[in-house]
Amino acid sequence: MRATLRSFPLFVNLTLIACVLMIGPLLHAVLLEDWRTARSFLYHGLFFGVIAVMVGLALAGRKSRNRPQSPLLAVAATFVFVPLIMAFPVSYIVGPVTFGQAYFEMLSSLTTTGATIFDEPTTIPEPIHLWRGIAAWAGGFLVLVAAVAILEPMQLGGFELQAAITPGQASHHRRSLGGSAAVGARMVNSALTIGPAYVVLTGVLAISLMIAGDRMLVAVIHAMSVLSTSGITPLDTYADNTSGHLGEALVFVFLLAAISRRSTSFFRADRTQGMLDPEYQIALACMLGIAGLLFLRHFIGAIEVSDQENIAGAMAAFWGSLFNVLSYLSTTGFDSQDWRAARDWSGLGTPGIILLSLCLLGGGIATTTGGVKLLRAYALYKHGVREMRRLIHPNSVGGSGITARRIRKEGAQIAWIFLMLFLLGISVSLLALTALGQTFDHALALSVAAMTNTGPAASLLDPDLTYALLTPAERAILGIGMVFGRLEALVFVSLLNPAYWRR
Repeated sequence: MRATLRSFPLFVNLTLIACVLMIGPLLHAVLLEDWRTARSFLYHGLFFGVIAVMVGLALAGRKSRNRPQSPLLAVAATFVFVPLIMAFPVSYIVGPVTFGQAYFEMLSSLTTTGATIFDEPTTIPEPIHLWRGIAAWAGGFLVLVAAVAILEPMQLGGFELQAAITPGQASHHRRSLGGSAAVGARMVNSALTIGPAYVVLTGVLAISLMIAGDRMLVAVIHAMSVLSTSGITPLDTYADNTSGHLGEALVFVFLLAAISRRSTSFFRADRTQGMLDPEYQIALACMLGIAGLLFLRHFIGAIEVSDQENIAGAMAAFWGSLFNVLSYLSTTGFDSQDWRAARDWSGLGTPGIILLSLCLLGGGIATTTGGVKLLRAYALYKHGVREMRRLIHPNSVGGSGITARRIRKEGAQIAWIFLMLFLLGISVSLLALTALGQTFDHALALSVAAMTNTGPAASLLDPDLTYALLTPAERAILGIGMVFGRLEALVFVSLLNPAYWRR
């Protein structure tokens, strides 16, 4: 059986996994005695599972051209076509939802975006929420496996900076890339290595949240959302959780893993040096600096209303700012319950553009986050500092060794190219949405939310903006943006490279 599955194309195996994952909401529906929902997941899982097996058997004996980019194409196809299968139970169970809306919902979940069309989540059957959480959790796991098994050897997804700053690394990766069979085997090995830790960490967080006061379904979905940085919740808002500050502290700790590639470094041979890691340095500066500025703004507002001596309000304001900064920096999008308290304390709102900027910055490479990524921001920062020093001392020689020099030169050049492609994608999406009738503020928030895979960020500029009110054309544009942001611009550029197709 195992040998037969290994002979199937990668896309077929990923489709089979999606069908198997339907067992989760199926069992939950059985426990709730919701037989209509249970039958829907059972019938759709069996139907599409049989179709996938038939396609796999038909293609098993086919001789492939053994192209190294084939697994990358399979991953891209997974994000586009597998949500079609995942959407059938949703459109069948939730009556008012059209199939197009259901597809958008599951595409958003699988790409770990978390943009939901459900304006009133508490009215949706619980197995659907569990299905959304499982889809996002599986999508995050796929991103981690693809990063280690495909993107790192191909020098994409942020690893191109490491190849640029490490002499001889590029040629080593080209020799070790291999064909599609080798990449497929590497994906299996990476999945077997990462999988146990991914499952255990999810279970530990879920149990911890239950101990803190959340009921089981909420704890499990929030745990899967945090590990995948999808921001999915079965509640009206994450701030409505019953675990309170203890639950937020637990989530905060686990979100720290999303700001650096060190969260997956124990799966690989490379090691970094704790807080000296540049991704941690940039993240720490953003967290303390921006959270401090937000707190100072609310503190000044509290002075104007003569409430600056409210110590409890001040502490709540600082914690709410710190939690939200990390949440949006990791492209999760959870709002602290003290985020609202901070505004009540000062009487001031918070400019949503600040949190949108954090989404653009993103988290660490080889994590489930979106955005530009912190390592690229670090390379651009080092290059900028060097150029400002040269304005003062034009004939100076930059020190800190060959690695630092390559970060400031080759690394910054590659980071700048990616940044321009990323901003170009946002600009195209923004122009398309405004052409369809959206205001500039709405189009900007929706484009950034889709491209950075931070669905909840769409309401930062206007709390009344919801995905349920979008037209099919607008959802299609955002869907393309979510896939583009999930796979990153350089991956699409590499797929369009004729050299890959001539191999």
